[in-house]
Amino acid sequence: MGWMPVQRVPADVSCHLGPLVLVREHVKIDNDLISSICTGDQTMRLRHLPLPDPSSYKHAGNLQSHVVTAFLAHKASPATVPAPKPTIITFEPHPIYTCGRREVGHVSKEQIEYLEKPIKGLGRGAKFAEALRGGQTTFHGPGQLVAYPILDLKRHGLTARCYVNLLEEAVIATCANSGVKTQRTENPGVWTDELHKICALGVHMRRNISSHGIGLNVATDLRWFDKIVACGLEGKKTTTLQAQGVEEVGVQQAGHVFVQEMVRLLGGIEGVDIIAKEDIGHGDVEKDGVASPSS
Repeated sequence: MGWMPVQRVPADVSCHLGPLVLVREHVKIDNDLISSICTGDQTMRLRHLPLPDPSSYKHAGNLQSHVVTAFLAHKASPATVPAPKPTIITFEPHPIYTCGRREVGHVSKEQIEYLEKPIKGLGRGAKFAEALRGGQTTFHGPGQLVAYPILDLKRHGLTARCYVNLLEEAVIATCANSGVKTQRTENPGVWTDELHKICALGVHMRRNISSHGIGLNVATDLRWFDKIVACGLEGKKTTTLQAQGVEEVGVQQAGHVFVQEMVRLLGGIEGVDIIAKEDIGHGDVEKDGVASPSS
């Protein structure tokens, strides 16, 4: 699961905002969604959007883009557009392999066919999609918590590097909540030891607005990872909370714990407002979110 590598920041180093790269994209604005996540009240509360399980990766990505657009609209016109609340989208995706922006346009048809080919014993194949995140090809799918925190780092006094450390710390605390001890290593992500990775991490920034986030393996079938080299690191393996002996934690529960840990670590947030799936809208959820099983 090769997401963008990050440089570690010592715990005693203060976090101050530095320059970030602006990436311009054309995103259709969903006015109803923007209205639902914006507020004129400056009380800091966080919105949690837990998508129904399982969910289309494309739908979650579209939703993320809409929320990012709301943040950018406020930055462009702060006097007329209310500041959005910090938002975290959590979901358990249908099986899909994604490549990072450095590989966009460079994954061959044969490689895509290989990734999408059904795996014996699983009874279905996976989709393939290109993504704007950094890093190499990775897998998202059933049994995995994907979380997209969408925040204005400047509002929280964070640099990009400190934010990545905060994400890792939230994952470490989420795993600890289930009795699993995890750690950072010299490689990106969160690990149970030097060999086994349990969570991938990759972020994207636009004018200090974060998107993408983490992929925590709760009960993912590890056979999906046999088709790729996790993180591009030869000899490394992937693990899950379930493989570490946790049997009673589901993806939705892990998502709620992760959000609470993010609130604790961010500080200055008075509470969490959970938006039910009926409030999110499902008009652009693809019916073919899962590839059809082979005959």
